[in-house]
Amino acid sequence: MFILWWIIVGLIAGWITGKIMKGSGYGVVTDIVIGIIGAIVGGFIMRALGFAGRGGLIYTIAVAVLGAIVLTVVVRALKKA
Repeated sequence: MFILWWIIVGLIAGWITGKIMKGSGYGVVTDIVIGIIGAIVGGFIMRALGFAGRGGLIYTIAVAVLGAIVLTVVVRALKKA
């Protein structure tokens, strides 16, 4: 059940990130992967800022979107280099 939670959050976060970053997304599977990795990156950023990792679905998606945006910016910068 925990894996399903990560996939759902990853899909939602990847889709939202695709909309925010002015892109059409990278496809369902890649959006899920970006969302999941973004959740990890976002969790690290939030812990570094001193925020507790306890929250519901909205908090989890918001953190995942934050991390996915950071991840997308880094990937796009590396592609240009």
